[in-house]
Amino acid sequence: MDIWFHPSKEIESLLKKSASEAGLDDGFDPQVRPADPRFGDFQANGVLAYAKSHRQNPRALAEKLVSALNNSPEFDKSHVGVSIAGPGFINFSLSPKFLSAWLTRYKGETELKAAASRFYNGKKVVIDYPSPNTAKQMHVGHLRPMVIGEAVKRLLRFCGADIVTDNHIGDWGTNFGILIYGIKTQKYTLDPSNENSLEELEQLYKRGSAMAKESEEAANAAREELVKLQKGDPENVALWKGINSVSVASFEKMYKLMGLTIDFTLGESFYRDKVGRIYSELAETGIAEEDGGALVVFLRDHDRFKTQPFIIRKSDGASNYASTDLATLLYRVEHFGAEEVVYVTDGRQQDHFQQLFLTAKKWFGAKGYRLPELRHVWFGTILGEDGKAIKTKSGEPVRLKTLIDESVSRAKSILLEKNPDIDAREADAIANTVGIAALKYADLVQNRTSDYVFSWDKLLAFEGNTAPYLLYAAARLHSIFRKAGVSPSDPFELDASPIETEQETALARKLVALPAVFELTLSELRPHYLCNYLYELSGIFSTFYNADKVIVDDRKTMARRLMLCSRTLGILECGLRLLGIEPLEKM
Repeated sequence: MDIWFHPSKEIESLLKKSASEAGLDDGFDPQVRPADPRFGDFQANGVLAYAKSHRQNPRALAEKLVSALNNSPEFDKSHVGVSIAGPGFINFSLSPKFLSAWLTRYKGETELKAAASRFYNGKKVVIDYPSPNTAKQMHVGHLRPMVIGEAVKRLLRFCGADIVTDNHIGDWGTNFGILIYGIKTQKYTLDPSNENSLEELEQLYKRGSAMAKESEEAANAAREELVKLQKGDPENVALWKGINSVSVASFEKMYKLMGLTIDFTLGESFYRDKVGRIYSELAETGIAEEDGGALVVFLRDHDRFKTQPFIIRKSDGASNYASTDLATLLYRVEHFGAEEVVYVTDGRQQDHFQQLFLTAKKWFGAKGYRLPELRHVWFGTILGEDGKAIKTKSGEPVRLKTLIDESVSRAKSILLEKNPDIDAREADAIANTVGIAALKYADLVQNRTSDYVFSWDKLLAFEGNTAPYLLYAAARLHSIFRKAGVSPSDPFELDASPIETEQETALARKLVALPAVFELTLSELRPHYLCNYLYELSGIFSTFYNADKVIVDDRKTMARRLMLCSRTLGILECGLRLLGIEPLEKM
C-alpha cells in the first residue's frame, strides 16, 4: 500500500471497498472521524447507523467488516492498527512505521503541495476580492476582504485550483455626478502622483453633497454632469477616468504593502454594455417580470424571497448591482471558464448573494448554460472596545494605512524593548513583518462570520494564538538548526530511527493531521481552522522540545528529532505563507 497523504480518507476508501466483501450494500457510509487519542487516531462510526437501519447486530457487522479489511491486499497492518470497541466502533491507530514513512515522504512544501493538489485537481476558480469603491480611501473595513480573500486564494491555489483573481471595483454610479461637479466648481486638478488625492476627492464629494442638499440648482447641476458622463461627454469621461486612475494607483500601493496579488481589475463600468443581454434573457425565459416600471425577479419558491423582489433594472432604466453581478458571472464563465466563483464580502450582503445565486441557477438552467459552484465567503465586523464598528474619535472610519503604520510602530517598540541592541535596519524589517502579520492574523484567527473586538494588546502579544507567537516559534526552530550546524532541508530521514517517545509520537501525529485541516478549511473556506492548527502544532512542538533533547550523541536519535524539527518548521512556515504571512528566521 502506498504511503497515505490523507489517512482518514484512505481508511474510508478502504472500508467502502471492503464493505461488499462483508455483505454491506452500496449505501454504507463509514463515517471516519478523528478519535479520542486514548483509543487511536481515527474511528469509524458508520456500522452502528447501518446496522440499525438494516436490523442487524452492529458488533457482528463490525467484525465482518474488519475481517474483510484485514484480508484486503491494499491494507497494510504494519502501517495501521485496527480494533473494535463497544457495540461496533472501529478504531484505527497509525503505527510508528507509518508516521516515520509519512514524514519521510512529505518532507517539504513541494511534496505537500503536489499531494494537496488532489483536492482541486486543476479546477478553475475565480475569486472576487477585495473590490473597494473608487474615489474613497481604504479604511479598516477593507482589512477583512483583503486578508481573508488572499488567504483563501493561496490555500485554493496550494490545493490544486487554477486561480483567477478579479478585483470587481465600484467605479460607476451616481456619486460620479457629484464628484465631477465638485472638481469643476472647485477647479481641482487630478494628479496621480499626489498621495493625498483620495483624501482630497473625499472632501470634494462631501462638499459637493452638502451643496446639492442645500441648493436645488447645485443638485440639478450634479445630475446633469452624471447624465453627460453616461452619454459619453469627452470632458466628463476624461475626469471619470482620472478619478479611477488615481484610485487604482492608491489601491495598488496598499495591495503591495499587504502582499496581495491581483490578476484583473474589472469594475462595474466594464459591464455597462453587457447588462442588455441580462435583461432580455431573464425576460424571455420568464424569470424576470415588470413591476412598477422596474424589471424584477420574484423567487416564489423561496419562503423569504417570494415577496422580496430582486431588482434587475430600476424603474428609471438604470442598471444596478444585481444586473452588473449577473453580467459579471456570465463573463467569468464564458471568458475565464470559471467552474467555481468565490465572492468575499461583508455579511450585510448575504441577502443579495442568496438572491443572486438563486436567480443565476434559474437563468443558467433555462438557457442551458453551465452553472459554476457559487460560494459567498462573508465576514463580520471589526468592533471597537465599545462594541460598535471601530472608528476614530471624530466618528470617521479608521484609515487602513494609519492602522498599518501604528501596528508596525508598536511592533518596533516591543522589539526594541526586548532587544535594545538590534541593528536599526534589521529592527525596521522585523517590525514591518511582525506589525502587518499581527493585523492579518488577528483577523484570520477569528471565525470569519463572527464580529470581533480589535485589541492592540492581544494581536501583538508574544503569548497565545497570535502572529508574533507563531513567527517566534518558527524563528526558534531556525535557531535549533543553526546551533546544530545543519540546514532544515538536510536529508535527516536517511539516518533517522523510527518514532519512539510519547512526545515524538504526539508531534508526528499532529503533523500527519495537516491534510484533514486542509480539507476542513476548504470545505467552509474558514482560515481560522488553519490558524488554530498552527497554534496547536507550535504548542505540541514546545512540549516535545522541552521533553526530548534534540542535539544528542546518538546519531540516529538526533537525526530523528531533527527530522521532526524540520517537518514542523516546514509545515509552520508553509501554513503562515498560506495565510499571507512571511516567516522570519530571526526575531
